[in-house]
Order: sequence, then C-alpha cells, then structure tokens
Amino acid sequence: MKSLMSYLLLAAVVVAADVSPAPAREKPAPNFSLKTAAGQTVELKKLAGKVVVVNFWATWCGPCRMEIPGMLDVYKKYKGKGLEIVGVSLDQKGWSVVTPYVEKTKIDYPIVLGTEQVVSDYGNFQAIPTTFVVDKKGNIVGEHTGSMSKEAFEKLVVPYL
Repeated sequence: MKSLMSYLLLAAVVVAADVSPAPAREKPAPNFSLKTAAGQTVELKKLAGKVVVVNFWATWCGPCRMEIPGMLDVYKKYKGKGLEIVGVSLDQKGWSVVTPYVEKTKIDYPIVLGTEQVVSDYGNFQAIPTTFVVDKKGNIVGEHTGSMSKEAFEKLVVPYL
C-alpha cells in the first residue's frame, strides 16, 4: 500500500439528500479476496445471492465516520433480508488503527483492509467514502461518493433486496 493515499485526494464531505439507485448501465463487480482482522477471508463472489454494499472508508475520514452509524442501523434492519456490507478500510496504518476504531464504534459487518489493486479494480476513485451497491447477481447497480445520511443509504440499497 505504498501510495494508496495518492488515490484519495480528498474525503468527500457532500451529504447525499437524493441518491439515484442505479447507474445507466450495470457492470459486473470486480471480485476481491481480502482478510479481516481475525484472518477470515471475505470474497465478493462468495456473497452472490445477497445485496452487497462495498464501502471504501478510513478511520481518519470525517465524512466516513459520519455515515457509519446510519449504515449500522440499515444493516441491522436488513441483514436478515439479504443485505451484506463490506467495509474496505484504506488506512495505511492498517489494523493498528482500524481494530480499535471498529471495536469502539461496534461495527458488526466485515471490515477488510483494501489494496491498491482493489481501488484500481473499482475505478481509481479519488475520494472517500465511496460506496458501491452490488446486486444479487454480482452487478454494480449503484455508486455514491460522499457521506450519506441513513435515509439516503437505505434508499440506495432497498430496491435491490
């Protein structure tokens, strides 16, 4: 992760009021296989059949921290209906900063450490948080850069459940 920060020129402060759920064209989501702090592998293709939110974030990113409580609420509400969230941390200091933050915030969805390859595969976005919604068939059907309110996040994912 020598220059992951070069991909992240800014943390997007925009809070979404109205989020459109679908881009013009669906495209297959790039697969990834990344490890959690406990050493478990999270592989996107193994989550087929669920609506998966891939959220790129970092502990130092204010807008990322702002949206997490709403994401947790939506996850709790819809997890039993097929929603999965994978938080992809882009913290260069790795688990030494991510693990304490996850424990303090009580994040109960899988958190993995991102790589330059994953950022590249997802389009070399330039700001975080950046969130992708992957439908049950493995296609990217939504994308948003910037912090989202709980309501905007729910509006983005619910149509695909």
